[in-house]
Amino acid sequence: MSDQDLRKTNLKGLDPEYLNVDPLEETYRDSIVEIPEVQKSIEQHHTALLVIDIQYLDAAPGYGVFADVEKSGIPVEAQEYYFKRLDHIVLPNVARLQQAFRDCKLEVIHTRIMSMTQDGRERSPGHKRLGLHAPPGSKESEFLEAVKPVRDEIVINKTASGVFNATNLEYLLRNMGITGLFVVGVYTNECVSTTVRDACDLGFYTTLINDACATVTPELHNATIRTLQDRYARVLHTDEAIKEIREMCCSESG
Repeated sequence: MSDQDLRKTNLKGLDPEYLNVDPLEETYRDSIVEIPEVQKSIEQHHTALLVIDIQYLDAAPGYGVFADVEKSGIPVEAQEYYFKRLDHIVLPNVARLQQAFRDCKLEVIHTRIMSMTQDGRERSPGHKRLGLHAPPGSKESEFLEAVKPVRDEIVINKTASGVFNATNLEYLLRNMGITGLFVVGVYTNECVSTTVRDACDLGFYTTLINDACATVTPELHNATIRTLQDRYARVLHTDEAIKEIREMCCSESG
């Protein structure tokens, strides 16, 4: 049954404006998103940048998921959109955010899809079904040059969508006193979304950077942002995030 058919039957007499608003938006914003602890986490240097899966496996043409354009299952037009967004918007913004966090002596943490073994026998069932595999030492496991880790930045390897479900990331964050996360990466509607939801559920003050994430269509990206915003995360743009970070803690770190 289509939405139009549903409205003709079960929804007769209901206010159409009510059907297109989120009645709990303010409640969630006031209790989860717009709270003093978010700013305190930044001021106290307890906030980290979490960069999700920007690697050759899923973010470079000619490799991994995109090694064969026709067999990828992703229409050529969607691939063109995805890589244009990555090249012209996401990668430059992620690099800018990384620099701001580094300048302010805040942690930059990287996740990537990479198995522990060459044959990937320990991968999650989901990744096995999807055929997602980036063995150690493979090109697919490498980070894109523009946003790769520097010095001793922490790298978390995973073989599932959610990094919290598949790794000891929570343990590491607790050990370092991290209470807030700024999240960027790919894909918005998959690994990024799962990570944001899990981070919020685990009590981390979570901020999602809209223009530092990408997926294969604008519709999937925008729908995911709308779902997560003011429910599981604050949503900012890169310029807003950098301004906040620099104003709240960078001058003190000198």
